Amino acid sequence: MNFFYEAAVLLGAAIIAVPLFQRLGLGSILGYLAVGLLLGPSVFGFIAEPEEVLHFSEFGVVMLLFLIGLEMEPSRLWGMRKKLFGLGFLQLLGCGVLLTPIGVALGLTWELAMLLGLILALSSTAFALQLLNEQHRLATPHGQTAFSILLFQDLAVIPLLALLPLFAGDLGGQGSAVWLDIGKAVGMVLAAIVFGRLVFPRVLALIARSGVHEVFTAAALFLVLALALVMEWAGLSMALGAFLGGVMLADTVYRHELEANIEPFKGILLGLFFIAVGMSVDLALVFDNVGWVLGITLALLVAKLVVITLVGMVARLPRQEIPRLATVIAQGGEFDFVLLSAAVSTGVFDQRIASLCIAAVTLSMALTPFLYRGGNRLAARMGESRPYDKDFGDETPPVLIAGLGRFGQMVARVLKLQGISFTALDPNITQVEFIRRFGSRIYYADAARLDVLRSAGLAQAKMLVIAVDDEEAALTIARLARNHYPQLKVFARARNRHHAWQLMEIGVDTVVRETFASSMEMSVEVLKGLGYPGSNALDAVRTFRDFDNQLLASSYTHRHDSEALMKSEREAMAEFQTLFQQELKQRRGKETSADTAPETASTSTSDER
Repeated sequence: MNFFYEAAVLLGAAIIAVPLFQRLGLGSILGYLAVGLLLGPSVFGFIAEPEEVLHFSEFGVVMLLFLIGLEMEPSRLWGMRKKLFGLGFLQLLGCGVLLTPIGVALGLTWELAMLLGLILALSSTAFALQLLNEQHRLATPHGQTAFSILLFQDLAVIPLLALLPLFAGDLGGQGSAVWLDIGKAVGMVLAAIVFGRLVFPRVLALIARSGVHEVFTAAALFLVLALALVMEWAGLSMALGAFLGGVMLADTVYRHELEANIEPFKGILLGLFFIAVGMSVDLALVFDNVGWVLGITLALLVAKLVVITLVGMVARLPRQEIPRLATVIAQGGEFDFVLLSAAVSTGVFDQRIASLCIAAVTLSMALTPFLYRGGNRLAARMGESRPYDKDFGDETPPVLIAGLGRFGQMVARVLKLQGISFTALDPNITQVEFIRRFGSRIYYADAARLDVLRSAGLAQAKMLVIAVDDEEAALTIARLARNHYPQLKVFARARNRHHAWQLMEIGVDTVVRETFASSMEMSVEVLKGLGYPGSNALDAVRTFRDFDNQLLASSYTHRHDSEALMKSEREAMAEFQTLFQQELKQRRGKETSADTAPETASTSTSDER
């Protein structure tokens, strides 16, 4: 089949499925997996050889690791060494031991069963990091710990590949060759560090001076691909090479330019990787051996959840972070495909065992978004270090604020300066105890519960301000308030335009997008910095602000029809440009009149003299 035809169908299917899955709250990864499953050999058979797509799409994982490396300066990576080697080794060994019985049950010897357990102990770097990136949790304690464990697993692929000839009985006189391969791998790592640190920054400097942007983009892609391919030639993980390259360039002046150039390619190829994983699922094999596949999947997930929970305790993570860590890396990994295929080719495992394990690993990947969501919910419950407050006193202030984080605090401070009393509810006990020191009326409570809202005096309040961080919690609070207190004025913070529409659907009186006001303020300063008079800058931004608020309201009716929505926004933008040009002409006319008026007055005065 024509390559371009296949590419067009894959992209078209992803464009339809991924937004749909996002809208359903299932996440983009499951959307890509569903596309791959439907288009792969098991269902429609549109792509007959998913292995070729998987091999090509692995560059998405490579670029993801390069971008993450750009965020990791060498000093910061060195500071992670204890987590990297200590926690990573503990996780790999613990999971390997607990997963060894799977191989025994499949008829393997204890030695081969242990090897299979170590292979299944690997987790998916692509799935875990994509989830952490999507939810902006890579910088959290569990995100950093997960990243350290995943990086150690990438390193562990090297000795596991080197051990396969030994288990196959082909080592014979190749003992020195194995050590030679390991030495070559170490040498390549050192060479990558030297090249990335000393050579390529100078090359980038020369290219940047040329001023040709597309050559700089080509150089960035060449850097990533070259390091990845060299590492693969040395028997290492391509992702590891890209990560090292990113780390070496993390503290250079080209970091942000490289990130901007690589990001679009990373997104497309990473999506293609998830599609390829979905294609690799052999539904016939799964249905014929459904008991084995489900059993291996369950054992894999349970063993990893247990071991990673213990690892989180050893790392002394906050207790609410442990279920998040355990669920985000409980799945099998993409390097399982590589190791299991290599084990079959060297005669270590037969094809049936490898196929069953690959099916189980893929199923565990598909379950990861649901597991991580459950881990977040469990973490939210575990965060309750004490029972919620129940006694809110007899006073009933006119304003109730749900959520006193960075957004809600600004509202509360303005009210306090104006002498307006309020009651604030927040589920973060540390935040509550800190703010209480300043005399604010704040309680440790979950505003997403109707009984809490009633106890806090919502029936007597004049206004509810929803300022919580979590989008779903904001929607829940808005529904409770609108359904049970229809006369109450409700003002809500929205994270984005889509969230604003959801709040408007519920009937919230006023919706304020959290970054909108600050971006408008920045726009004023930008125009002033470009030489605009202060009043002109304010007028221009005020005009745009009013236009965008009107557009938000008018496009609300088309929010479920993407085509009508785009048409409405195009028409509104064209109308706005016309109005803006008219205002600009009027302003110039006024300025011209103002400039000529003094000249006339001056002339008449001189005539009188």
